[in-house]
Parts: sequence; structure tokens; C-alpha cells
Amino acid sequence: MPSAEIITIGTEILLGEILDTNARTIAISLRETGVDLYRKTTVGDNVNRIATVIREALDRSDILIVTGGLGPTVDDPTREAVADALGVGIEFRPELWDQIQARFRRYNRQPTDNNLRQAYVPRGSIAIENPVGTAPAFIVEIGNKCIIALPGVPSEMQHLLQHTILPYLRKRYEISSVIKTRTLHTSGVGESQVDDLIGDLEKLSNPTVGLAAHSGQVDVRITVKASSMTEADELINQIETELRTRLGEWIYGVDQETLETVAIQALQSLGWTLAVLESGSNSELARRIASVHAPNFRGGQLVKGQLTPDELGALTESYRQSLQAEVGLGLLILPGPEQQQIYIEIITPADRQHYYRPYGGPPEYASRWAVNHSLDIIRRLRKEKR
Repeated sequence: MPSAEIITIGTEILLGEILDTNARTIAISLRETGVDLYRKTTVGDNVNRIATVIREALDRSDILIVTGGLGPTVDDPTREAVADALGVGIEFRPELWDQIQARFRRYNRQPTDNNLRQAYVPRGSIAIENPVGTAPAFIVEIGNKCIIALPGVPSEMQHLLQHTILPYLRKRYEISSVIKTRTLHTSGVGESQVDDLIGDLEKLSNPTVGLAAHSGQVDVRITVKASSMTEADELINQIETELRTRLGEWIYGVDQETLETVAIQALQSLGWTLAVLESGSNSELARRIASVHAPNFRGGQLVKGQLTPDELGALTESYRQSLQAEVGLGLLILPGPEQQQIYIEIITPADRQHYYRPYGGPPEYASRWAVNHSLDIIRRLRKEKR
């Protein structure tokens, strides 16, 4: 199975001025195609630095996918950098210039002199027409390896990736396998406890099992290589069944399912509405629940000023009654010298519960940690009522 690296070109990406969405799109596409991705690198708009990164990557990997730097301006250096890395010059391709001019004519515009730069590619390249933009792409083959240069505009990159590059890779490397992942989300349990329960599964080679910890949530990722999607699903299902046996109710969702969605669904199954009162969380709990657009969420209120734990219950009950909601949840976050003090009050038609959760992690993550615990309490109401 071939190995790949992604090289993203752009000083604006390197400095964090814009988000690199291209690398994520390419990574997912390579995974689904069956190509092992080993590294992602971001380089600024400098010919020498880009050329150095390309030479280093060629020593490690079979496929290099470079995005960005194919525009018409002087700070679009990818063509020259690839040529420099390979020790070749760049050459003019009349057919690319014809395509660029035709593209401009469709918009009743005239290309400027600097657009001519986009008709140049490293000598010996396979030129690729860009039907959705003015920046042609190219492929350079070096023995059994290749460098693929794609435009940085996401819509152009995605079109060329799906319609030209992935078919090229499947054919050139005779790829018939697939790589598939599934992520199980857990809440209410720590990373060390999950690791203790499934540590032997984390040592498997195929499928592989890995953990990713977040504030108040631990994800368990299953990755499998197989000859077909059907085989991949079968292998993943076997591991998922075992994980569910060991982790049980801590698992709340799969892949794109969110904790707020599952919590709201739990309330809907009970026919209950919800009102949320918060202090110290900047209304994060209400915002996440509101993002689900659920009709059973009556509203949220942020309490300004200092609120004590003893006041939380009464204010939550008052707010619940004012909105005529079956369930009221109060969340209070109090800063401390070493720990954030988290208090949660949940009032339902069945009972009333108080929770205290000290949090000793970074203060900036306390709100998300507290919100995730609050949502976990809500999503478990369905089980508790039964």
C-alpha cells in the first residue's frame, strides 16, 4: 500500500490567519481510497523552504500532495519549488495557456500578463486542466513516486482531487483496498479508565483502536484496512461489539453524533421539555442545546453576578416553572485557586438531584468539561426513569 504526505503551501496558513481545510479533505479522501497518510506539513511562500520539504518528503513517502501556490502572483512559488527540488526547469505549455484564456472568456474577462505564469509547469510534468478555475494542476512522476500539485482554492482542489487525482492514484498504484474508521464517543468516564478496560484492543494491528481525550469526553477510534467496504464494516462491527460490551452506557454516540443531540433525544423520548440556568459558563450549555434546534428546549438564562451553590436549586426551580418546563438544569462554575468548582442541579417530574464535580484542569477548559457532564446527566434520564 503506498504511503503519502500532504504539504500545504501558504504563509497565511502557517501564521494561522486562515484555517487549512484542504489537508483534512485530502486526508479523509486518501484514507477512504486506501492510501496510508504519514505526515502533514505547512510551509510558507518561500521557494527554498518548499523545495527542501519536498526533497525530504520524497525520501520517506511514495505520494506527495501539495496544495496552494499555483496562482499568478509572485508569491505563488509552488511550480518553481517543485522544479528546484527535482533539479529541473519549468516549461511553457501552450495548451494550458489556451485553457486559461478560454476560462477567462467565459466570464467576459481578459487574462493579465501574470496569468501567463500559470501555463508553466516543471519540465516533464503531466499537466492537468482545471475546469473550475484558472490555476492548472500538475503531476510529476519520479520512478514509482509522484508529486501532485493542486490549487489552494478549496472548491477547485476538491473537484480535481475527486475527478482526476484519486482515479489516477487508484490506477497507478493498483489500489484495491480501503481504509475505514469509526469513532465511538464516551462520556462520564476518564481516559485512564477507558484505557484500563480496553488496553488489549489498543494493541491490535488491524483493526487498530486508539483513544482521544477531550474535556469531559473520550473518543475511541477504530481503523481498519480491508479489501472492500463490506469486509471493513464486518471487521469494525466485531470490534465495536466488544467495545460496547466493555464500555456499556458510557458510549453515547458514533461518528457525527453529538452529546447535545443525544441528550435532547433522551428528553424527547420521555416527552419532557427543558429549561437551562447557568452561571460562570458564558451560556455555553444553552448555546450547544439550541444548536440542535429542538422544539422541547424552552430556553436558557445566564445569571449575572455572584451566585452561591445554595441558591442554584431555588433559582433553577423558579426558572423551570416560569418556562413551564418538565426539566430544569442549573449549572454553576466557581473559580478557585487550584480547582474550578462545578455544581449541577437537575429537577425532573420524578426527582431532584445535586452533583458536585471539582475540575483541576486548565481553567479555560472548565466550561466545556462542565457542559459535557451536564449533557451526560440529561442523556441518562431515559435510563433512570425506566
